[in-house]
Amino acid sequence: MKRINAHIDKVLSASESASASARSRLVASWRRSITVHGLDPGRHAPIDRIDENALSHRRQAMEQFLQVAAPKLDQLFGLVGQSGCAVLLCDVDGVVLDRRCQDADRDVFQSWGLTEGANWSEAAEGTNGIGTCLAENRRVIIHQGEHFLARNTAMSCMDAPIYGPDGQLAGALDVSSARSEQTEAFNRLIAAMVMQTARQIEADTFRAAFPGARILHADTDDTEAATLLAIDSDDIVIGATRGARRAFGLSATGLINPVPATDLFGRSGGLRGFEKAEHAAVIRALTRTGGNVSQAARDLGIGRATLYRRMKRLGIGESADDLSQA
Repeated sequence: MKRINAHIDKVLSASESASASARSRLVASWRRSITVHGLDPGRHAPIDRIDENALSHRRQAMEQFLQVAAPKLDQLFGLVGQSGCAVLLCDVDGVVLDRRCQDADRDVFQSWGLTEGANWSEAAEGTNGIGTCLAENRRVIIHQGEHFLARNTAMSCMDAPIYGPDGQLAGALDVSSARSEQTEAFNRLIAAMVMQTARQIEADTFRAAFPGARILHADTDDTEAATLLAIDSDDIVIGATRGARRAFGLSATGLINPVPATDLFGRSGGLRGFEKAEHAAVIRALTRTGGNVSQAARDLGIGRATLYRRMKRLGIGESADDLSQA
């Protein structure tokens, strides 16, 4: 009880200071939990859960997203599950849609409300990994006493946002720990895996949304973004991930205005990465066919004239010497 009261006093005291919230994102979230969401850090009410019918509707609405994400959740759980962690996938409202956890830890996570259908939005639970990640649109680590509600201070949460093919925030990937001895250093290692997995889910979801398109990946300095473009058979860019939209100055969300790929390649912010990817693809196709341009074009799914134009633009010749030096 003494520890709980100390936590409540700390949250309330810090949240009263406007200057503290300006200096600290954590305190800003605590203050938001009180002033915007009207929450009390000492609240003991059970976590809000939607009913099975509502959960089923949410899952159906995101069926493709969940199918694409499932193997990545399994992979991440294989890395962190033995250390007392659960893996959760949430929608943009903070509702848990899918979960992985060890049978031995199931009762603990169930008692904490870390289960399918639970609402972990910041409006419902105050500062927490899932809700604050979604509220601030960034990856977060909320370690034990950094949670707003005193009843959540036994857990550590590592989260990363996931964006849909339209550039909009689609949900959050969460790893929560049931181990009180888990250190902040270990949390940072897990957080890196969470971010990587979130970007893989984002990239796979994007590819699934453009099944007939050629997908190009850019080399950028932004290691936390999936930077992909979808290009049709006429070399028109028809889709872009959030990272690619930012890199090429495209609309932040929604459908993009189709644009010739060559127009984008001429812009800064990804030129070398995309040219490198296209150059490598053409070289591989020509190498496999021994320099036969017609066959290489068929393998790439484009016309012979189109391939010649690309070869000219990329500075690729037809001779074996040119191919070996490219």
